Amino acid sequence: MAAIRTGGPRPSPVPNQAMRELRGGLSPGEFATVVRRAAREIGEHVSCDARYVGRVESGEIRCPNYAYERVFRHMWPEKSLAELGFAPRTAVRRRAPATTAPPVPADPPDAPHRSDEENDEVLRRTFLNGGPTALAAVLGLDQAPPPGLPLPAVPAQPERRRVGAAEVRGVEQAVRDIRLLDDAHGADALFELAGQSLRNAYVLLNDGDYSAATERRLQCGAGELAISVGWLAHDSNRLTDARSFYSEALATARMARDPHLEAHVFSNSAFLARDAGRPREALRAAQAGQAAARELGSDRLMSLLVLREAGGWALLGDRSACERALARAYALFDRGERSDDPEWMSFYGEAELAGQEAQCWSALGDWDRASARAERAIGLQEPHFVRNRVLYTAELAHDRLGRGDLAGAGAHGSAAVALLGQVRSARIRGMLARTADRLRGHAAVPEVRDFLDGYDAAAA
Repeated sequence: MAAIRTGGPRPSPVPNQAMRELRGGLSPGEFATVVRRAAREIGEHVSCDARYVGRVESGEIRCPNYAYERVFRHMWPEKSLAELGFAPRTAVRRRAPATTAPPVPADPPDAPHRSDEENDEVLRRTFLNGGPTALAAVLGLDQAPPPGLPLPAVPAQPERRRVGAAEVRGVEQAVRDIRLLDDAHGADALFELAGQSLRNAYVLLNDGDYSAATERRLQCGAGELAISVGWLAHDSNRLTDARSFYSEALATARMARDPHLEAHVFSNSAFLARDAGRPREALRAAQAGQAAARELGSDRLMSLLVLREAGGWALLGDRSACERALARAYALFDRGERSDDPEWMSFYGEAELAGQEAQCWSALGDWDRASARAERAIGLQEPHFVRNRVLYTAELAHDRLGRGDLAGAGAHGSAAVALLGQVRSARIRGMLARTADRLRGHAAVPEVRDFLDGYDAAAA
């Protein structure tokens, strides 16, 4: 497997005087603590230490990764990256000739600590070298342009490339592979890779030459890919980016006149709006999705869209409307699966239904019901949905805290932290950060103290 490497000599580091001045009289270690604290305030996780601060100030890190960029923008919202002394991302991550990447050995037990930036690179190379060959191809990362998602060099007047069934299959397989990896690992490490895949798909759609039948499949594939990237943005707490990707997917669905794609966009948009604290928008999106799905013959799809509506009602505090929607969602779900159910709905089983219901009761402040449904979701979740197992466990810790069960909140918080190393989801880390902050005044409870110790160790 070949991986893209940066070619040519690396420029000499230019000291970052702006960041050095912002550190002021703090030591590098003290400044790193301030950065980590700021990250927790926005639900982000960065492994900032004195060594990382030194690499930034020496100019070795010319541009921070996206996690650090969000933290720095939170700390200094009035400053751009350039004003913080960093180079543009496009200048740092320039594509160049590929060379064969050697296998990435596992760290020995006494290996030095890696920063998030280094971990992102190791994870990326591990996917390329250790995962399925098809994965690197559909994400557009191997040496030659992959069969499904080429990224041609576009001259001033681009030549139109013939696009056929093989290219469309590549786009469709990209969607499947991204979903599988997200279920197992969470979104943070996939977002940029999937974004490249999406850009490649739109190169095919905008600059390709194809038949009418191929155009429709390609539009639908690109739209599903935009939804997948939007979900990765959502789970990475990039809510504005997620909304933009969903808007792009909706435009594609409308152009393709595809109600399946449109219903999928509205389902995700409703979920995003609820998480962003926009309940009216969540309701409108869920109801628009139901209108799009009405003639599609999938009770499970309608069930999910009605469940999205229930989440909007819960956030508005309308208990009776929420209960009616939940009853409808369960009734539709109980009609069973059908051949018309969309492929992307593989995640929507009893565990997801219970988990989303738990969040409704949580929003309504009914902590007993919320805890019971979160426990059911954990018990029903299939092992390969690692991200959701962590999510439901974090939800249960939050709900136990709502009940005033400090020991239960601490115990379930510890269980979530134990699983957190397998998953990279800023959304879940944010949930645990909020629970930890609310528990800090109760460290005398042994379960709480164990949770806080484990959480702080993981965060640091």
